[in-house]
Amino acid sequence: MNESMPEVEVAETNDQDRVFESAAELFSLLSTPVRLKIISAVCNGERNVSELLSEIDTTQPNMSQHLSTLYRAGVLGRRREGTQVFYRLQSERVAQLCRAVCTQIAIELDDGAELPSADQLLRGRRG
Repeated sequence: MNESMPEVEVAETNDQDRVFESAAELFSLLSTPVRLKIISAVCNGERNVSELLSEIDTTQPNMSQHLSTLYRAGVLGRRREGTQVFYRLQSERVAQLCRAVCTQIAIELDDGAELPSADQLLRGRRG
């Protein structure tokens, strides 16, 4: 006899799968240091490409590719003013996530911080 899962359990599993898939997509989007630097740079106001290039060590084509990816994902907004394109933070939730993770990692990398191993994000990378 082949019993299937009740509908409620299937719906909860599907919802949970969607949550994990969405989280994985977001972490994939944020998995590049240049993108994290871009998000950090626009947290305090919009920047044009030249300003971003002066703050972030990368090439113009690479910067444009990352800006385009973040824009298509809805993390950044943009506006054109003449020949300049200005980028701004569109998703405050993404910025909050980046701040939380980067702050935690900075604490772990600080030699004076001793966290229980269960609380560390970077196990085995200290030293």
